[in-house]
Amino acid sequence: MLGTGYLGATHAVCMAELGYDVIGLDVDEAKVARLSAGEVPFFEPGLPELLRKALDSGRLRFTTSYEEVAEFADVHFVCVGTPQSKGSYAADLTYVEAAFSTLAPLLTRPALVVGKSTVPAGTAARMSELVLSLAPSDGVEVAWNPEFLREGFAVEDTLHPDRLVFGVHSAAAEATLRASFAPVIDAGCPVVVTDFATAELVKVAANSFLATKISFINAMAEVCEVVHADVTKLSEALGHDTRIGKRFLHAGLGFGGGCLPKDIRAFMARAEELGAQDALQFLEEVDAINKRRRARAVDLGRELLDGEYAGKRVCVWGAAFKPNSDDIRDSPALDVAAAVQKLGAAVIVYDPEAMGNAKRAYPQLAMAGSALEAARGADIVLLLTEWAEFREMDPAKLATVVSSPRLVDGRNALDPSVWRDAGWTYRALGRP
Repeated sequence: MLGTGYLGATHAVCMAELGYDVIGLDVDEAKVARLSAGEVPFFEPGLPELLRKALDSGRLRFTTSYEEVAEFADVHFVCVGTPQSKGSYAADLTYVEAAFSTLAPLLTRPALVVGKSTVPAGTAARMSELVLSLAPSDGVEVAWNPEFLREGFAVEDTLHPDRLVFGVHSAAAEATLRASFAPVIDAGCPVVVTDFATAELVKVAANSFLATKISFINAMAEVCEVVHADVTKLSEALGHDTRIGKRFLHAGLGFGGGCLPKDIRAFMARAEELGAQDALQFLEEVDAINKRRRARAVDLGRELLDGEYAGKRVCVWGAAFKPNSDDIRDSPALDVAAAVQKLGAAVIVYDPEAMGNAKRAYPQLAMAGSALEAARGADIVLLLTEWAEFREMDPAKLATVVSSPRLVDGRNALDPSVWRDAGWTYRALGRP
């Protein structure tokens, strides 16, 4: 595994769990040291236990040496990041290009180099040409195998994926990939074999569809607020239609994280480069709706505070972009928290897992050690990440520590009647 961030570390550990001998490479010596010591540098349920098991079995090790990796492995998975470029929507392929160009000259025997990173269409073909020009061995080939991990469920998604996609140029490459995922395929996982460009498009198309579905129901929430309808009931009714389905049809604060926002923007940027921008123009509105939900959450809180945040104490529950994760990239919760602080509020944030990352990225925000500590003396509580701890909070108990029982449910995670019966002024996105 080239790159031991979220994708690479998870894939390395799970491949060892499937019985393969695995080596993970990263240029970050500190990260390699932590993983080698059995410490996962991010929060992912179930992964620490599997990492320790894999290290103890001898099937997994980590290194900073490309030479060691080139000598050891028959299959190389490139799992490095493709962040959004500064100043544009385009994906930054610096790490992808560096991984391929550094590894290729060291491949003196047959090997398959497999891209897993999310990249713009055309990247795989370009990396294939690069590898063929640099590799000493004639038996080196490139393939593409996009990842579909959900943070908080990454172990399950790797060991039991709902599909595998192989972008290949030869039967030999397909055979190698099938051998690399044999236990998964034998368990019944479907395999889609296709060309490079289609394999690249699968991931960004999937994320674009999911983002569109989320923004659709959030657009309906905007309408519901105007006509005094309940978006949760609307979503429930729509979800019973088997053509639509219930998943990703939950209105709230919108999506964030390191995938959906940057992937749809990179998709739009690549389409514009190719002259196909009209085809993806709708994604601009998908992105705009998502951003509007954050602004609306700020407005709801202001309405409950009689139009003024200045001088008020605001409790923010949530920092991670979603529950069961410590990822704060493009976090709607922290975006709202920062916006409220700029309006003059004293903001106190609590999250069960993302406090360390939040402190580093938002040092201007005060942090608390528990949900109740964050709420102590608060004029309003903003629930912005739907952790179970927050969903299960006793409203009567919470009322004893706040200054005023006012709450904005940014995730439609609570039962309004329960909270209102307990004396709370409750508001939510898209609900009366």
